[in-house]
Amino acid sequence: MIINVIDNCYHLLRGIIMFIQLLKENRYVSLLLTVLRLYLGWLWLNAGWGKISSEKFDASGFLYGAVKNMTGEHPSVQPWWGGFLKEVAIPYVDLFNVIVPWGELFVGLGLILGFFTSFSILMGLTMNFAYMLSGTTSTNPQMVLLGMFILVAGINAGKIGLDRWIIPVINKMIFSKAGTE
Repeated sequence: MIINVIDNCYHLLRGIIMFIQLLKENRYVSLLLTVLRLYLGWLWLNAGWGKISSEKFDASGFLYGAVKNMTGEHPSVQPWWGGFLKEVAIPYVDLFNVIVPWGELFVGLGLILGFFTSFSILMGLTMNFAYMLSGTTSTNPQMVLLGMFILVAGINAGKIGLDRWIIPVINKMIFSKAGTE
């Protein structure tokens, strides 16, 4: 029985490793990743630009609502996160009123252009998790799921984009300096 469990785990891990390798190296998968990247980029760009262009974005209502939801038998906001919101986000809401919309806009641009794709999706996922930890659902779980594929794919997700040219130049600059020292 234990050998069957070990064998099943081995085959599962082998399948996961093969899937990750497919995401990271297959040129046809890079086409699919580009479609996902463009879709998520549009969602982020649209959300950020909507907040910026309305000139009425104010995160304080959202933050106070999240803090209110950290009470009860089954709170939708955990106390540790609510503490962060109370002690950091609410006192500095003016900063968050700038960071959130511009962050969304830049994540969207990064994903659409394929410019620092891995960093862009990492920042997008960070915002998705922050929104979910604050008690919202909306499209955040879907965006997290799709974003994880892009993050795991790494450079392959940005091959059809500016990363195709930018990342090799950066690598050359970094590794040529490291080789001379």
